[in-house]
Amino acid sequence: MTTDLLRLVTAGSVDDGKSTLVGRLLYDTKSVLSDQLDAVLRSSAERGLDNPDLSLLVDGLRAEREQGITIDVAYRYFATARRTFVLADTPGHVQYLRNTVTGASTADHAVLLTDARKGVLPQTRRHLAVMAMLGVPGITLAVNKLDLVDFDRGTFESTRDEFVAHAVSLGYREEQVTAIPLSALAGDNVVTESEHTPWYDGPTLLEHLETVVPDPRGSDVGFRMPVQYVLRDGTTDYRAYAGQVVAGEVAPGDHVVVLPDGTTTTVVEVGTPDGPVDRAHEGEPVTLVLADEIDITRGDLIAAADRRPRVAEEFDATVCWLAEEPLRPGARVLLRHGTHTTDCRVTGLSTRFDEQELAVLDGPEELALNEIGKVRLHVADPLPVDDYRDCIATGAFLLIEPGDGNTLAAGLLGDSLSVMAHGARDD
Repeated sequence: MTTDLLRLVTAGSVDDGKSTLVGRLLYDTKSVLSDQLDAVLRSSAERGLDNPDLSLLVDGLRAEREQGITIDVAYRYFATARRTFVLADTPGHVQYLRNTVTGASTADHAVLLTDARKGVLPQTRRHLAVMAMLGVPGITLAVNKLDLVDFDRGTFESTRDEFVAHAVSLGYREEQVTAIPLSALAGDNVVTESEHTPWYDGPTLLEHLETVVPDPRGSDVGFRMPVQYVLRDGTTDYRAYAGQVVAGEVAPGDHVVVLPDGTTTTVVEVGTPDGPVDRAHEGEPVTLVLADEIDITRGDLIAAADRRPRVAEEFDATVCWLAEEPLRPGARVLLRHGTHTTDCRVTGLSTRFDEQELAVLDGPEELALNEIGKVRLHVADPLPVDDYRDCIATGAFLLIEPGDGNTLAAGLLGDSLSVMAHGARDD
């Protein structure tokens, strides 16, 4: 069933034309305000360009405009008659892979770009590995700048075949990967069908994105809600627990467990900004009133009593290391899981994944910047966790530098690494 909203992430190497492609989508779907377009036209004219530089619609930061690169995740919203899109345009530079991880973490679908003149690059394979690790359900390869190779069919097909083979090796099914030949600069096959590619009978990029049906991410694990705030009213003895339903649904009368303590109770009332409701679903912010007075604090997890996650102090995980200083066994960091942050020690580093050669290397001494590996972690506070493939919200975490709060790694509970290495994501 087609959903109304599709969350997209775009990624690619530097100068593959990501911002121009996003700008083209906004421009051709008439999703640009007149004052924004006027500003782009003025900037383009000042640069001596005959046509508007549509990348300026996305490169909002002054530093980006001056450098002509994207250095942050730029979120854009646009809609057609068939679907609404939330699009995260991520930077192409290797050192900003963390932004790609951020943009991809909530995406239903990814659009990866390649320059037709360059084909599949190491950064393309790196981005594809990140999408596979995070379980992004589907990929569209946009073979961009095809006008610069005279819309050569052989160039497109060889790039497509290499990319699809790599994606399949990472666990994607062939039907989850689509390739489209296009020129974002000229608008060929972005929104409008191109007369320059008569050999291509597939959809334009927008047509494809309007109809793609992403596989659901995660499975039915039951109700999950990390507690964000405890609400109290001293005059009425009112006490409720606020958070977002990150999985499942909840209703008055449901039996729930508070973790990591393990105390069980019953939901008395489910409140929303619009008042009490009979049932709340995944994605909705709620307040829960419980039948018993229980010591609950921010960072606890309220879950279905009969389908509770496991509580662990030590677990294996797959991490993508995002810091300049390598990760080595024994490192002491902070781990942020949902609304809870706790001390963490890296007790083991068992394997490293080579995303270029699709090989698992045992016994690495360290993980360098942008490398993916399997680690064993010990946390100071027991955490209620699910495998990432079962529940993204309770299966993902961040490793944080204690001194300055910078993000060191994105991590996933479970064995995503072996899934990628053996192409076993095909359920």
